[in-house]
Amino acid sequence: MLPDLERLIRLQQLETDVAAARQAVEAFPAQRDALEARVARHAARLDAAERRLAEHKITRRALEKSVAEVQARLARSRDHSLAVKTNKELWAIQAEIENANAEVGRLEDRILEAMIETDELTSSIAAARQAVEAERAAVGEEQRRLERERDRCQTRVERHAEDRAAIVSGLPPHLLETFDNLIRGRNGVAVGEARDGRCRSCQVRLRPQLYIDVRQNQRLIQCESCRRFLYFPADPQGFDTNAESRDDAAGDDWDHGDPQGFDTNAESRKVSCYNCMKTLKPAGISRFDPAVL
Repeated sequence: MLPDLERLIRLQQLETDVAAARQAVEAFPAQRDALEARVARHAARLDAAERRLAEHKITRRALEKSVAEVQARLARSRDHSLAVKTNKELWAIQAEIENANAEVGRLEDRILEAMIETDELTSSIAAARQAVEAERAAVGEEQRRLERERDRCQTRVERHAEDRAAIVSGLPPHLLETFDNLIRGRNGVAVGEARDGRCRSCQVRLRPQLYIDVRQNQRLIQCESCRRFLYFPADPQGFDTNAESRDDAAGDDWDHGDPQGFDTNAESRKVSCYNCMKTLKPAGISRFDPAVL
């Protein structure tokens, strides 16, 4: 590979890594706020349950006070019934006693309902408190992980100038200027792969001869569309696995074989005309036989 091209690839990898590190550092405050919001939501549910419990306790005490007042009135009515002299007064007092007993019954039912709700709220508060503690533990662990990642990325950003200087020391000034202009104007990507006959950055198909030159990685070649520097990444098998790009690169020298997938042995194959599907005679086969050609 051309040394300058290799330096450009390393420089692009450095810029990509540092850009990702900067984004991670800049995203840390928002991520931290999101984690704190998770705890705040659980704490808000706990606070709401505790407020409801306090309100129920106030309501229950008010009901118990009302029962006490009605029972005191009931006791006075019973005492007064012993001193009445006429049936009319007795009937009136008995009506008051019946009404007071009914009111006491209604109040006691409401107190019973309030007690049940209090028990349910107490259980929900205990569950909410456990959820808050669990969420705080999980958020604390996540925050520590994010802080470690932030510190690592911050160190990577701080080393950027030193690492960049080590790479660009061997690049010509005009080449470095072109690289920096592309970084600013092409969303941080100045060097891109060429694969499958295309520039992988802008997806524009390359001319066959240009793609062949890019695959050799021996010249500085820029995409005719986006102007990024192109290189062909090393393949473990040593060749491009895409048939379409091989066709573009090799042109007429690539042997496609039989398009219908038939056996290419002329002695064991019957060949038909593609249009009328009639079987061709041996004399006619030889003109178009890929094996003969």
